[in-house]
Amino acid sequence: MSKLYKPGEDNKPAGKYKEVGPRGGNVPGGHNATIDKGDRLPPTSKPNNKWVKK
Repeated sequence: MSKLYKPGEDNKPAGKYKEVGPRGGNVPGGHNATIDKGDRLPPTSKPNNKWVKK
């Protein structure tokens, strides 16, 4: 299983991230984010959701 990241965390590897549920499951209508090195992960659509690197 891929590592889960909380919204707002910074200094994560640059790349594409997908929104997942609190335990890593798919979220219907979940967002995708692309961050550069040193950027923070954006907020998720619902509280307790997390990000996983694609």
